[in-house]
Amino acid sequence: MRNVIVVGCGRVGSRLADMLVDAGANVSVVDMNPDAFDNLGRSFNGSTIQGIGYDEDTLVKAGVEDCDIVAAVTRSDNANLMVTEVASRLYGVPHVIARLYNHEHERAYMQLGIDYVCGTTLVAEEVFSKVLSGHGSHLDTFGDYEVLRFSMDLSWDEHKAIHVSEIERDHDIRIIAFERRDGSASSIPTGESTLYHGDTVLACVHHNLIDQFSKYIQA
Repeated sequence: MRNVIVVGCGRVGSRLADMLVDAGANVSVVDMNPDAFDNLGRSFNGSTIQGIGYDEDTLVKAGVEDCDIVAAVTRSDNANLMVTEVASRLYGVPHVIARLYNHEHERAYMQLGIDYVCGTTLVAEEVFSKVLSGHGSHLDTFGDYEVLRFSMDLSWDEHKAIHVSEIERDHDIRIIAFERRDGSASSIPTGESTLYHGDTVLACVHHNLIDQFSKYIQA
């Protein structure tokens, strides 16, 4: 059973918290406005904490020291970013997810290794799917396969580059598309295409192979 903190109890946060409780998670919800907790369903049996979501004392009250996942889904990109930074860097929460309003910040989030959901509809459902998958970079599930979007990590390779055919052969995955780190080009690759450290990659991976493939995903 996962311990999850949801920061923000508006339409998205309350919907997400109710879904997580129904799925058996231990959920704590944080919001500055105590009236926001009225958005939670009658069946919600988690905890509610009034306070600022990126405040350390508030997060400790919510259980961040024994937390598996923090989802920051307030209406402020800056607040959501601060929540994820505090949760991951100060408390080592293994999976943090931020709601992102401004599409122009997507590349920066990717390069920082921040897992996020961008949009205004079905945000709660998308975050819920990421929570259930148990890892960052998750976009969707098709049977035994997961579609991932991530920033390429080749920091351990002296050449900082690798052929698509080598990754697909060694890890039994399919690279669907990629974009250069600086946004200068994007492409559907061939086996001879070269990926570089920091490139954004869209890939389809069998869920049993995600752990061994994780060395390529910037954390």
